Amino acid sequence: MIEWLKLHGINIIISIVLGLVVFIIINIIVPQIVQRTVKMGMRNKPDIEIKKRSRTLSQVIRNTAAVVIGLIVLFTVLAEVGMNIGPALAGLGIIGLAIGFGAQSMVKDIINGLFILIENPYSIGDIVRVAGISGLVEEVNLRRTIVRDLDGVVHYIPNGEINVASNFTKEFSRVNLNISVGYNEDLDKVIEEINRVCDEITADPAWQNKILKKPQVLRVDNLGDSGIDIKILGDTVPLEQWAVTGEIRKRIKAAFDQKGIKIPWPHMKVYFGNQLPKT
Repeated sequence: MIEWLKLHGINIIISIVLGLVVFIIINIIVPQIVQRTVKMGMRNKPDIEIKKRSRTLSQVIRNTAAVVIGLIVLFTVLAEVGMNIGPALAGLGIIGLAIGFGAQSMVKDIINGLFILIENPYSIGDIVRVAGISGLVEEVNLRRTIVRDLDGVVHYIPNGEINVASNFTKEFSRVNLNISVGYNEDLDKVIEEINRVCDEITADPAWQNKILKKPQVLRVDNLGDSGIDIKILGDTVPLEQWAVTGEIRKRIKAAFDQKGIKIPWPHMKVYFGNQLPKT
């Protein structure tokens, strides 16, 4: 027993330690190499896009390397303990063929995963809608995409089910806001007040770094049942559109209250009898 430990035990320990060392080195080196490579290929892209892309590719490479290193160490240990790994490798080949014929959905998931990594429709940290699910991308691998929605629910979506991917935070995000005012209001004054508020928030040091293109009135968007809708558009840093939109709403409400501009709400007048009151 002692002789066996001297002969094989040391080799087993060395194999395990080498596997761990290689994995640690990969964890340290791969993110740096990937980030430099991605930065060279995305020179004209925002830094946040480079970081998201680098993080996604690094995670996939690390996970794949962990599986490969684990298998190599496992077969090395099995060989040291005297197990014939030839039949095991043959068995893996048979299992691979079975997967190829019987688990077509898995093959489809992996192929779609490769296209997702190559085409880069989204990365970790993006807000997306895939397979009818909207939320924050927490993980992307060859098999599936993991998305956490606004309620905190985590969805595991097989890549093979992703036919259309909508990315809300690709390079920039957009403020797309409708403000409704009453029919009795002077639209020129209303538009002037809205644009003043947008100028104010764009110049605010607390918000200017989140805004890429100043929000402003685009047009009178709709003549509604209760009021006139005015559309506001502007571009923001990714993920900041909701915060900027909320702040614009807040400031416009305060400005309208100060200026006496009415924001309508649905209401109904009911008359009893045939004669309508004089207007």
